Amino acid sequence: MPLAQASLGLVSAVRGPVVDVVFPETLPPIETVLEVEWDGDHPLTLEVHGHLDERTVRAIAFQSTSGLARGVRVNATLAPLMVPVGEAVLGRLLDVTGTPRDGGEPFPEDTQRHPIHGAPPAFDRAETGVSVFETGIKVIDLLLPLSRGGKAAMFGGAGVGKTVLVMELIHAMVEKYQGISIFAGVGERSREGHEMLSDMTASGVIARTALIYGQMNEPPGARWRVPLTALAIAEDFRDRSHRNVLLMMDNVFRFVQAGGEVSGLLGRLPSRVGYQPTLASEVAALEERIASVAGAAVTAIQAVYVPADDFTDPAVTALSAHMDSSIVLSRSLAAEGFYPAVDPLESSSLLLDPDVVGTEHYEIANQVRAVLARFRDLQDIISLLGTEELSAADRKTVARARRLKRFLTQPFAVTEGFTGTPGRSVSREETLAGCKAILAGETDDWAESSLYMIGTLEEARDKEKAAA
Repeated sequence: MPLAQASLGLVSAVRGPVVDVVFPETLPPIETVLEVEWDGDHPLTLEVHGHLDERTVRAIAFQSTSGLARGVRVNATLAPLMVPVGEAVLGRLLDVTGTPRDGGEPFPEDTQRHPIHGAPPAFDRAETGVSVFETGIKVIDLLLPLSRGGKAAMFGGAGVGKTVLVMELIHAMVEKYQGISIFAGVGERSREGHEMLSDMTASGVIARTALIYGQMNEPPGARWRVPLTALAIAEDFRDRSHRNVLLMMDNVFRFVQAGGEVSGLLGRLPSRVGYQPTLASEVAALEERIASVAGAAVTAIQAVYVPADDFTDPAVTALSAHMDSSIVLSRSLAAEGFYPAVDPLESSSLLLDPDVVGTEHYEIANQVRAVLARFRDLQDIISLLGTEELSAADRKTVARARRLKRFLTQPFAVTEGFTGTPGRSVSREETLAGCKAILAGETDDWAESSLYMIGTLEEARDKEKAAA
């Protein structure tokens, strides 16, 4: 990084990832970068987060400070963190500072760079039109349509399939839209990053994807700023190249969690449930930058871990306020083997509107919701007395609801190596046709298993014929 107008300081205190630096003259501004001149086995970059007095700043480290001593020289760059952007980052795995971590060649000196901090696009540049982003996943396209250029979140506890769903959506984006994908791995396991890099390389989609990781074993400063690094790369493709970008984040809760750690390290008093007092403003500063401008869109799909399956958690509610579509993953559905384990009654989408998706789609989706809601209401009676005690109309509703639940499952391309079943991508028209047929009673005499883990209704019809 160029050290234009650099001023020199000295480390005065080290408390884990928090480093105090004394400068003899002018203090560097907040959110600018400091570079440590030390003999450690890796470069050490700090970001200024507070002015303690007229001579001392408090900074957060992006790498481990193990071995750092007082009196070490520090250069103030007087500029925010600048990360490489453009075509050079495609096919690469980067850390929070934009340094390649995939064993490949370093970036050339003349690589275009962009600051990680920025403002949302002005309102007069924003694109106001709404268009549906088709994923090929039946339950999402039918009940929870995603917006091209919008924000969608997948809420779920541990082990219900958030990461698998994110990877399938990346696969769908590359296959269907031939767009750019930016993946931000925030506070996730090192194993998951290695697996994703291997899978993308093997499937040939890595050439149009950039991976940015701040993993679980890294300091909180790195995990806190990784989404901003990914966003800077996405904004460059949107504004300079005018290309559509799919921005994936797994897991945004870890961004909030890292912000809470940084807040505590800086000595701020915690707010409710122990979260940082700046929770709402930090989430807003990230989410408001995810926007579309005329001619190019950034579509964001974010996985959100729900601690202890508590959807009233302040971090979960702060994130959900910014979303166009909220996809809730259910532990009970996952336990029953319904994948993707999307709860159609708890999830919601602003795009499920007749003016956006059309009257037929809207009516079929509402009928599916009504049948599934009635089935849920009858669950207690069925558990106690069985279906025989229900009225004829309710028995018919239960039979169709059970078939709808099975029809809305499907195998994924990214799980083919584990299940041996090839993935299915289903168009919205085929999904609507299948649900319409089930609601009309065309499948009432079919075995429920014929509708489980399939693509289109024709595939179920073939299974039924083969069984007969």
